Amino acid sequence: MNLLGEEGTTADRPIGRVLSCRGSEAKVGLTDTGPLGERLATVGKFIAIRSGENMLLGIIVEVSKATHDDLAGPATRALARVDLMGEITREAGIPRFRRGVRDYPAIGDEAFVVSREYLKLVYSSTGEHSISIGHLQQDATIPAFVDVDSLLSKHFAVLGTTGVGKSSGVAVILGEVLRARPGVRILLLDVHNEYGHSFGDKGRVVGSDNLKLPFWLFNFEEIIDVIYSGRPAVPEEVEILAELIPIAKAAYMSLKNSGDRSLIARKGPRHMGFTADTPSPYLIQDLLTLIDERMGKLENRSTRMVHHRLMMRIEGLKNDPRYAFTFENANVGGDTMAAVLEQLFQLESNTAGITVLKLASLPGDVLDAVVCVVCRLAFEFGMWSDGAAPVLIACEEAHRYAAADHSLGFAPARRALSRIAKEGRKYGVYLGLVTQRPAELDPTIISQCSTLFVMRLANEKDQALLRSAVSDAVVNLLSFVPSLGTGEVVGLGEGMPLPARLTFSKLPANLVPASETAGKKTDHNMSRSELVRHAIERWRKATTSQTTDEEDPPRDQATNVAVAQDAIARGLQAIAGDRPAAEPRRVPLDPSRYSILKR
Repeated sequence: MNLLGEEGTTADRPIGRVLSCRGSEAKVGLTDTGPLGERLATVGKFIAIRSGENMLLGIIVEVSKATHDDLAGPATRALARVDLMGEITREAGIPRFRRGVRDYPAIGDEAFVVSREYLKLVYSSTGEHSISIGHLQQDATIPAFVDVDSLLSKHFAVLGTTGVGKSSGVAVILGEVLRARPGVRILLLDVHNEYGHSFGDKGRVVGSDNLKLPFWLFNFEEIIDVIYSGRPAVPEEVEILAELIPIAKAAYMSLKNSGDRSLIARKGPRHMGFTADTPSPYLIQDLLTLIDERMGKLENRSTRMVHHRLMMRIEGLKNDPRYAFTFENANVGGDTMAAVLEQLFQLESNTAGITVLKLASLPGDVLDAVVCVVCRLAFEFGMWSDGAAPVLIACEEAHRYAAADHSLGFAPARRALSRIAKEGRKYGVYLGLVTQRPAELDPTIISQCSTLFVMRLANEKDQALLRSAVSDAVVNLLSFVPSLGTGEVVGLGEGMPLPARLTFSKLPANLVPASETAGKKTDHNMSRSELVRHAIERWRKATTSQTTDEEDPPRDQATNVAVAQDAIARGLQAIAGDRPAAEPRRVPLDPSRYSILKR
């Protein structure tokens, strides 16, 4: 069989000749007007040009009718503009494909239709870590293989507008990575709760009902973002926390074996070298005690109010059931850092799987801080373990956490993603970005993704960004992007043998990503008024503490009033009571260290 065409066909006869060549672009005059030439020599198809002993491969990006002004002669029926991508050479008689072009074609070199054998040679599996994510759009019998090592080590991005099959494509890629590289831990940040069932028994789903992310693992900027729910912080309160959190950590370490927590007030300002960013346990009650003791030494009413408001903020978070995933054991203690890393990254498992973190189940006010903590933990564990357990962070809706406009979003989250993008490969921490608005994503981060899977994008700004991000040799491929069908994608970059238009593999119906809310059916027998009451009940339950212990029944109204009056009385006493007039020495806070103070 001839590699230039199918056995028994006329594909080995030239369909045209090279008319001109400029850099990586060649212009071919098409002379074959038979059915084969008309059917295959179209935009998006591959073409082969014989150059000496080698065959140059290129993709047709434009076809136009020949005119009498062309120097191609009367036999030329059409003109094809071809982007040259690579070449096939023979080594010891065996054909090999190589990216890039060393010898460019000369005027008059013959052009041929690329045969199926050539395409199979180009897109064949390159090793045990190659994965098939779909098939070529040009020939559905040829699988599209991707090199996993290049895909991971140099990061990747899946780009496409809503409704083009982006989530299914992500599920296909991650499922194949899991199969080919079982040693890689995958954490998928699921913004819309779509992927919980997409990986079968290999998926571990973590959400508000079982996530354990203790508050003391948050660094200073992250815990400030949680306390103020993403709103601008109060500088005076931030200064108090910056001084007292290290002391609370030192108190926990020195008193964790002591039953007398009152000793904390007599420990003084010693912090044993801890900083507000040290991932070391402490108790919320110790922090509140320190704030209360400091407030008791103040005489100025307004300054005492600052302390009191800060205590109320922290108490409110600690008692809010929506924040149970981080404050549930705020006064129990215990170093659970290893357990947290195991839950998120499955570090202690012999066979790794994929962890799906359901972000939509968490309070929207703290999503930025949670994403920041998770990405920072992944990077720092990789750094301090010297990359012993490779981790892939797949971030859905990445533009929400790393916006191109630095005045938007949470700066530490953007820095955490940027750090992985720039340095993560050195420590075995990889990044997979998924977004429908690449123009709104930080260009520094997306520029670090060497493999792009581009689905349909209609926005001109998004297309302009892509054109500026890819090489001139493949920029013409992006002209296909607005017309791509559902599930179709243009794959380009280090992970692909050649840029190509392909179609993602279809997932079984039970594994297709779908919103959990969308999958729930409304009871059609329920009246409109019942439906409204049911929705309101669920709404309120989401923000109401539920008592399940039979020994602690709900309090009656009189008890609730008494408890509230007592709390008010204690608050007023703390504000207006007789206190010593001594003002404690404050540690100056450097605003340049924390972006939270700049907002």
